[in-house]
Amino acid sequence: MVRRGIIASLVIVPFIVASRPVLAHGFGERYDLPVPLNFFLVGAAATVAFSFLVIGYFVGRSKQSSNYPKYNLLSNQLISRLITNRFVIQLIESISVTLFLITLATAFLGDNEPTNNFSPTFVWIIWWVGIAYITAFFGNIWLVINPWKIMFDLVDSRINKSTIGRDGWLFQYPKYLDVWPGIIIFFAFIWIENIYSGGAIPNKLGVLILSYSIITWTGMFLFGKHAWLKHGEAFSILFGLLSRLSPSEIGVLDTNACRNCYQGCYPHNLQCVDCLECFENSDRSDRLVNIRPYAIGLSRPENISIGSMIFVLLTLASVTFDGLTATSLWLDFQNAIHPIADILGITSSAGIGTFGLLMLPILFLGIYILFSFLMSAFSGGYLSTYKTTTLFVYSLIPIAFAYHLSHYQSYLVIQGQHIIPLISDPFGYGWDIFGTQTFRVDISIINAKFVWISSVIAIVIGHIMSVYVAHLISLREIPDRSKALQSQYPMLLLMIFYTAISLWIIAQPIVQH
Repeated sequence: MVRRGIIASLVIVPFIVASRPVLAHGFGERYDLPVPLNFFLVGAAATVAFSFLVIGYFVGRSKQSSNYPKYNLLSNQLISRLITNRFVIQLIESISVTLFLITLATAFLGDNEPTNNFSPTFVWIIWWVGIAYITAFFGNIWLVINPWKIMFDLVDSRINKSTIGRDGWLFQYPKYLDVWPGIIIFFAFIWIENIYSGGAIPNKLGVLILSYSIITWTGMFLFGKHAWLKHGEAFSILFGLLSRLSPSEIGVLDTNACRNCYQGCYPHNLQCVDCLECFENSDRSDRLVNIRPYAIGLSRPENISIGSMIFVLLTLASVTFDGLTATSLWLDFQNAIHPIADILGITSSAGIGTFGLLMLPILFLGIYILFSFLMSAFSGGYLSTYKTTTLFVYSLIPIAFAYHLSHYQSYLVIQGQHIIPLISDPFGYGWDIFGTQTFRVDISIINAKFVWISSVIAIVIGHIMSVYVAHLISLREIPDRSKALQSQYPMLLLMIFYTAISLWIIAQPIVQH
């Protein structure tokens, strides 16, 4: 079956490569590959296939699915004093809230030219790209710096609403809603990022931030902070998913704190992991801040909802869509869809873009369900299709992050330099507070060759991590080792295919073909 997967990639790749190249963006020159692009694509796909053989041979079943190496940083007195110091925490929270208020103030009161205003660069490059990188590489920093959570906690501590409703809130969050509020909000966010032309205009961006703030605080007030952070606050959901890749986790030793947890943290082996509600409600002596192996948080046994599965697929589809719009394939799609768009009354490019953004997650969902059905069939009856869709969806997170890393690295490194003069003149008034106002962006700090090579490495490693995570899950759920391996054949084929697709999309703006 592995051989068939490699053969399939060899068949698919030429059709991909046959599409017309498009012009590069972000670099002065395109990178001339030392070998044809299809060599890279086939080589990357073959590497992923080979990793499956290696992982299948060397990685065995763990006695306990949560029995992975970990070290509690709070057990070290010096480190514990540093990361639990109230002054340090308050300083970090103060900086976060200050940046939030500066972003709002500059959006409404500053120069409305995006390049002269602090808010667009900070929101779309430093925050959106930077926090995702930090979260995946180090840990869920959003738990500490989320300004909406910090400001809500500050107000709540003053008015003390502990006598209202369940757990101090007006209404119990309806479990049937799952994370659908977060899905809708996140889709709106990626629509603003990819389709809406006003997302970078400071005053319009300010309205969007203020609107999201009102929605978030209202949700927290009605349903409780923790319930809304888990189900409605899109970025807490997203960064929580990405943090499963990271080498750190929070937890509690005494799961008595979990008995009243509305989040359903589902503790195993007398430990609760990555549940903020239990962590905040537990005694300080029971808290854990663990260092662990990368990506192991993706394979923990837990109940994954349909909504969470949809959110992961939406995340993967959104980063793919952003890259896809820079390819000739997107131009071909726009030309092909015009007759249908005319019938539906869609006349603008934004309307066609919105249609594409809606269809791509649906396409991804259909493909994922199909491969889940195949995995179920190959499992020999151990897994149903429904269970497979939720069990293995977290194994796609490394792929989503690898593509996010590859696609946005040049934006962070090059366009992100704009923040240096803007910290001295955030409103665009001609100030020079820190003496950096005359700084000029250095576009030579990164080139197309570096972006391409690092993208190949990131995407291949991301897919190998996904293969590894899926393998761990299958071994945990299927007692027959041979059936566990067989169940992964369809997933391997999907990984090989998406490796080639991802690299082809990344290649279009930066390399010669």
